[in-house]
Amino acid sequence: MTSDGRQSVEMWFDPICPWAWMTSRWLMQVQQVRDIDVTWSVMSLAVLNEHRHDLEAGYRELMDNAWGPVRVITAATEQHGESVIKPLYDAMGERIHRRKMHDYDKVIAEALAEVGLPADLAKAAHHKNVDPALRRSHKRGISLVGNEVGTPIIAVEGVAFFGPVVSPSPKGEDAGRLWDGCVLVAGTPGFFELKRTRTVGPILD
Repeated sequence: MTSDGRQSVEMWFDPICPWAWMTSRWLMQVQQVRDIDVTWSVMSLAVLNEHRHDLEAGYRELMDNAWGPVRVITAATEQHGESVIKPLYDAMGERIHRRKMHDYDKVIAEALAEVGLPADLAKAAHHKNVDPALRRSHKRGISLVGNEVGTPIIAVEGVAFFGPVVSPSPKGEDAGRLWDGCVLVAGTPGFFELKRTRTVGPILD
């Protein structure tokens, strides 16, 4: 809790994950109707799945390519501070999820240009220099919820949960009510899981 009574929230995301994108759009709506301060942090589906040998070929290829965007956000953060994380995520996500761009090198180049960051940062996509920092951020998030989940992760005052996975993203007070419910169950001692089969994919509006 901040000094002015606002809740401190942290969300971990991988920019290629459509469900994290949906959750981030919901959380932006929550910011308008609840007193929360959000910190945006990276995690990595590539890191999460790097030692799995049971992935289908198409998903393994996706994971191999997934290093690029999250490495670039990590490099940008190291060089320019945490304030660049959300604008860069928004710029990448707009292209990946709304414009359906699959060339991540092009996504990265355009996103860097949009937010006014140096084009040279794109080189980080294909190098392991920032991987230690990326892994630290990933580990910090995943350690709060365990290895059986993916992205997104949200922590509220130190209590973390996976999700919420929601489509389409609720808006206005509907977003606030979902937030209230998530905080309630996450803060209940002994509560671990509430889930049903997804019947729709990410509905972007």
